[in-house]
Amino acid sequence: LRCGMRTTKCQLLVTSLCVMLLGLSIATLSTVTHYGLHFTLISNISLDSNAYRVIHHTAFYFGICLSMTLILAALLSSAATVRESQCLTAMGFFCFALAFCGLIPAACWRYTHSTEVEDSMMDVYDFVYEEVRRNTSSFRRHELTAIHEAFLCCGKHSPFGDTTSVENKTCPPGQVHDEGQDCLREIQDFLKKHMDFVFSLLGVSIGFTVYGMILTSFLWFSIHFSSNLYRKGKYILR
Repeated sequence: LRCGMRTTKCQLLVTSLCVMLLGLSIATLSTVTHYGLHFTLISNISLDSNAYRVIHHTAFYFGICLSMTLILAALLSSAATVRESQCLTAMGFFCFALAFCGLIPAACWRYTHSTEVEDSMMDVYDFVYEEVRRNTSSFRRHELTAIHEAFLCCGKHSPFGDTTSVENKTCPPGQVHDEGQDCLREIQDFLKKHMDFVFSLLGVSIGFTVYGMILTSFLWFSIHFSSNLYRKGKYILR
C-alpha cells in the first residue's frame, strides 16, 4: 500500500505541474485573444446586433476562470501529496471535477458552433466594406484600412475580377488585390488556425484533468486505508 501511495504521489506531482502549465497557457491564450490586435479591432467595430462582441468577452472571462481553477487544483494536489491530507486531496479532486465540468461544455461548444465566430467576424468586415463602398465615410474608411493592415489582405474578390476604388484607397502598400489576398478568406484562415489551437489545448487539458481526478481519488483512499492500518494493533489499557 505504501509503495502504491509513493507511486501515486510521484505521478500526481508530475500531473499537477503539467496542469499548472496548462492553466497558465489558457490564461495567456485568453489574454492574447482578448487584447490581440486582430480580435480587439473586430470587437471595437462590431455592432451591438452582432454576436462577436459577446463571444469575445465571454471567452476571455471563461478562460481566466478556467485557468484559475486548474492552477488551484494543481496547488491543492501538490500540497495534499506533500502533507498526505485527506481534506486537501478532496479539495483538489473537487477543483479537477469543476475544471472538467467547464472544459467539456467549452469543447462541445467549439465543435457545435465552429462557424459562429467565423461568420460574425466576416459579417463585421462585410458591414464596414459596404459602408465604405456606399458613402466613402472617412471614419469607416479608417476602420477598413486598419482591418486590411492587421490581416494583411486587400478587399473582397469581385466576380468580375475588377479592383474597385475601395481597395485602391484602403489597401496597405504592396498588397495587390489580384494575388488572392481576399480579406474574407484571410479572416477565415486566421480564425481556423486559432480555433484549432484552442481545441487542441482544451483536449489536452481534459485528458490531464481526468487523470488528476483518478490520481487524487486513489490518493485519498490510500491515505484513508493507510491511516486505518496504523491504528490496528494499538490498545489502550483502562
